[in-house]
Amino acid sequence: IQKIFIKKIINHASAISAANEYEKKIFLEFNENSKIEIIRNGVNLKTLVSKENFRNKYKISNKFILFVGRFSISKGIKTLIQGFDLVQNKFPDISLIIMGVDFGYEKDMDKLIHTLNLSKKIIVIKNPPREDVISAYGESEFLVLPSQWELSPLVPLESFAFKKPVISTKSHGIPFTVKDNENGILVEPEEPEQLSKAINKLLFDNKLRDKLGLSGYNFVHEECNSISMAKNSLKLYEEVLKINHNK
Repeated sequence: IQKIFIKKIINHASAISAANEYEKKIFLEFNENSKIEIIRNGVNLKTLVSKENFRNKYKISNKFILFVGRFSISKGIKTLIQGFDLVQNKFPDISLIIMGVDFGYEKDMDKLIHTLNLSKKIIVIKNPPREDVISAYGESEFLVLPSQWELSPLVPLESFAFKKPVISTKSHGIPFTVKDNENGILVEPEEPEQLSKAINKLLFDNKLRDKLGLSGYNFVHEECNSISMAKNSLKLYEEVLKINHNK
């Protein structure tokens, strides 16, 4: 019933806005003749300014890699913790910061951290203020988002705004935001060993980290910001109104 309802809406739509090619493909499966315009998600760069001293506030002395997102199975946190466990002995001065809100996985996450004896290396910040998340981006080495499923994630864009590259997965719509060896590194989902190798690679190679981070920064400033998103949306609305007016 839901698919029939969605198809009916798509068939009657004058135009459809999709965030990336993956979403466009989904819409075309309902109606291959639909007018679909790709308008990439954007972040407000003016709000992404760090005002807090994150390390001081949370008494963090180590360098750290960062996860921001829901505490849920689909975000790949189990894989992240397992992958970090495989690299943490090589990098005694690196911590993992996990920031987010519980979506059903918090207790299991805490238990896994304790079981692997990582309580001193992994810092979990629950229900963080937005200002702390923004400052964490700026002070991190890079972002890790090992999701099993995403359409068009915004968290990587926020990381790019601080010239921080992203390690993520090849799942669904992610590769249209995080581009492998261009602004980040992509691995298969639920593969801790692959993830650990990617983390190793970025921790070892400062030049690669800077190169990928700069590419992400340019991507956000050129394509994936709120101003570009608003302009492209307005252009689409004007085209639809013009077509309807001339009918």
